[in-house]
Amino acid sequence: MLRAVVRAFGDPRQVIGLEETERGTPGSGEVEIRIRRAAVNPSDLIPVTGAYRSRTALPFVPGFEGVGEIVRLGAGVSGLAIGQRVLPIGASGLWQGHLIRPAEWCFAVPDDLADDQAAMAYVNPLTAFRLVDAVSTHFRGTTGRRIGVTAAASAIGKMLLVLLAEAGFQPVALVRSAATATRLAESFSGEIVTASTPALDAVLDAVGGEAGNALFRNIRPGGAFIQYGALSGAQLDPALVTARREEVAFSFLWLRNWVHSAPRATIAAEFDRSFTGIRAGYLASAIDTVFALSELPAALARQDDPSRTGKLLIAP
Repeated sequence: MLRAVVRAFGDPRQVIGLEETERGTPGSGEVEIRIRRAAVNPSDLIPVTGAYRSRTALPFVPGFEGVGEIVRLGAGVSGLAIGQRVLPIGASGLWQGHLIRPAEWCFAVPDDLADDQAAMAYVNPLTAFRLVDAVSTHFRGTTGRRIGVTAAASAIGKMLLVLLAEAGFQPVALVRSAATATRLAESFSGEIVTASTPALDAVLDAVGGEAGNALFRNIRPGGAFIQYGALSGAQLDPALVTARREEVAFSFLWLRNWVHSAPRATIAAEFDRSFTGIRAGYLASAIDTVFALSELPAALARQDDPSRTGKLLIAP
């Protein structure tokens, strides 16, 4: 089978290779899955750069999110069946034709959900749920607070705008350009702010760096700054975070940490929420292109293309 593999840290477009390898055999408690669709996310590419090298062992196959079909069952597996579609989570490895994964880390996909949307039911929706829950916990259920969302025109940004409003907050969409603001206004009727730092009660940040620092300085006392990404390639200034530690609660949300600590039943319930939101449309993501795995170099180039209009999927 064909797989993507990383044998050295660096620029994803230079260090992610393609190679043929033998399929594995599922052991006790494991299943073999034929990957039907895998998503391309920033969270797939950041480890490739070496940003998390202390917890990333080489070599590895990228890809945290996707959907596949069970083709073989290991001994002792119950509750799953050959031919069943599942979301295999808990580790990377989905950018390949077939995957061996413990059955306990596989979650069933409803029959009415197409592969393309099922492949994106994990990372963004479940991260968005955790972020909104974190804000609600910080403010102890108090609603009406102004919550800024950076990269608000992204797939997860749009999800957050909807979920925050449903939870009773006032979402403020933070974007970098007037053109992006105009596009976002087609689907979001709330406040959109371009290239400025309004006073906010909290920020859900995917960017970091200097843009994040500017927002952090303007959060009202008693507020919160929750970072879940660093699209700028930089974290917040530690000195700034320390200087305001009595006024602003800072935290970094890692979906992986929650997934590895939550009971399986809780994760399954969150997937049910995700599936419901996808059906309703507000958790569905636009798709730019579906690439064959053999076209991975083109997919990585497209991921960096500012004209990209949606998520990229890989069909191994």
